[in-house]
Amino acid sequence: MNLDTGLLTVEQINLLLTHLPVDISFIDENDKVAYYSNTEDRIFPRSPGIIGRSVQNCHPSRSVDMVNNILDSFRDGTKSTAEFWIQLGGKFIHIRYFALRDAEGTYKGCLEVSQDVTAIRGLEGDKRLLDWE
Repeated sequence: MNLDTGLLTVEQINLLLTHLPVDISFIDENDKVAYYSNTEDRIFPRSPGIIGRSVQNCHPSRSVDMVNNILDSFRDGTKSTAEFWIQLGGKFIHIRYFALRDAEGTYKGCLEVSQDVTAIRGLEGDKRLLDWE
């Protein structure tokens, strides 16, 4: 595939997406789940059955209104990001949502990025490249 900044095969793209230190999901402009990375240590499990499903049906009923508010604010351009963090099973989870827009500014969907940042929160001092063993 010829991308803006390189040329990758589908296999290489899949490898990149499944080896990122974050979990990602892509919701298209119609609020349908179009993709999720199937990482080894995925925080929020996904199954192939969610592809094509309305994202609202993937959340607990108590949070659907907020999901809609976020997506509506992305769609109308009043917001471009939403950020949350929770403690889950002894881990500190950082969850971010990003509006995706084309070159003309048209809303094309939402990228969800979730990451266990427990270890990152504990970093102190320096560990430089030359310190690697």
